[in-house]
Amino acid sequence: MKTGLSFAILIAMAMPVAFVLIGATFAFMLFESNFRVLAVLPGVMFSGLEVFDLLAIPLFILLGEIMNAGSITRKLIDAARLALGRIPNALAYVCLTANLMLASIVGSATAQIAIMTKTMVGEMERDGYPKGFSVALTAAAGILGPIIPPSMPFILYGVIAQVSVADMFLAGILPGILLFAGLALLITLRRPRRDADLKALQAAARDPAVPAMRVLLEALAALSIPAVIVIGITFGIVTPTESAVLAVAIALVVGGLIFRDLSWRDFPQMLSRTAQGSALVLILIAAAKVFGWVLTYYHVPQAIAGALQMMTTDPTLFMLLVFAFCLVVGAFLDGIAAMIILVPILLPVATGIYGVNPVHFGVVVCMTFAIGLLTPPVGLGLYISAAISGLPMMQIVRDITPFVALTIVVVALIAAFPALTLALFWI
Repeated sequence: MKTGLSFAILIAMAMPVAFVLIGATFAFMLFESNFRVLAVLPGVMFSGLEVFDLLAIPLFILLGEIMNAGSITRKLIDAARLALGRIPNALAYVCLTANLMLASIVGSATAQIAIMTKTMVGEMERDGYPKGFSVALTAAAGILGPIIPPSMPFILYGVIAQVSVADMFLAGILPGILLFAGLALLITLRRPRRDADLKALQAAARDPAVPAMRVLLEALAALSIPAVIVIGITFGIVTPTESAVLAVAIALVVGGLIFRDLSWRDFPQMLSRTAQGSALVLILIAAAKVFGWVLTYYHVPQAIAGALQMMTTDPTLFMLLVFAFCLVVGAFLDGIAAMIILVPILLPVATGIYGVNPVHFGVVVCMTFAIGLLTPPVGLGLYISAAISGLPMMQIVRDITPFVALTIVVVALIAAFPALTLALFWI
C-alpha cells in the first residue's frame, strides 16, 4: 500500500519513470525501517545492467540514427513503389511495405513513425490521399517496428525475463506478418484513393525517375542489413548483439561508400543521440530491477497469483486478461517502462501457475504495449505524428481508430492462440 501510494504521488508530480521507481522503493524501505535490505539495493541496481545482450540496445539505436541520416529509407520506398505502383491505392501499400522493410532494420516504433511521417505523408497527400488517412496509416504501420526483428522491446524483454533474445526475434516474425496482412486488408476495404487517380500512378510506375535495375540493386543493398540480422540469428551464426555490430558496420558501408550520403560531420550528433537514448533505457532497467526485487522480496507476485487464480484457472482467459490489463496500462504509461515494471510481476504467475510459454507471453506483452503508442492520453506515436504533420491530435485519433481497433483484434487472437507465435519453432 505504501509503495503504491509513493508510486502514485511521484507519477502525479510528473517525475521521470526511473526516478518514480527508485523513489517509491526507497520510500517503502524507509517506512518499513528495513535498512538491511536498503543496503543491498545499489548492488541489485547495477546487477540489472550486467547483461551482455544489453549491448545490442545502443547498437540498434545507432543503426536507426544511421538510417535516418542517410537515404536508405528512400531506397526502400522507391523499391516498394516500383513493385506496387500499378495496383489501386498503390502508395498506401507502398507506405505499409516500406514500414515492414524498415521495421526489419530499425526496431523502434517511435523512430520509425518519425522517419516515415517525414518521408511519406507529403508524398501521399500529393497523390490524392486524405492527409488524415496518410498520417494514421504511417503511425499505425510504425508499430511493426517493435514486432518485426530486430526489436528493441524484444531485447529488453529477453533480458528482463532471462529468455533467449533470438527466440523472441523468431517468435515475432509470424505476428508481424499477420499484423501487416491485417493492415493491408483494411487499406483494401477502405479504398482511400479514387480509382480515377490511378492513371497517374500507373504512368509514374511505367516511367520511373530512376531505372528499375538501379532501384532494385539499391534496395538489395539496403535489405542486406536486416538479412544479416534475421539469417544470422535464426541459424545461430551470431548472437543478437553480434548481429547488431554487423548491421551497424554494413549500414556504414552502404550509406557511406555505396550511397555516399553519410558524412563524418554527422557522427558527433548521431553518437550523442545514441548515448542519450541508451542512457534513458538503461537507467529504467536498473531502476526497475530494484523495484522488482523489492516486490519479490515481499511476495507481491504470489499475492497477485492468488488473486488471479480466484478469477480463472484457464491459461487462455488469463492471457486475455493480461492483454486487457496491459492495454489499459499502456495508454497511461510508456510501454518500455510499463514492461520493465510489470514483467517481473506477471511472468512468474504466467509460467508457474498457468504454464504459459515465456516467449509467447513476451510477444503478447510487447505488442500490447506497442498499441499504447497510438492511444491517448500518453500515445507518443500520436504526438510525434501531430508534431511532424501539423494535424490536430484529435483528428489523428479519429483517423487512426480503425487501425487501432484492427491491431487490438490481431493481438487478442495472438494472445488466445500461442501457435501464432510458436509455429516457427516446430518446423
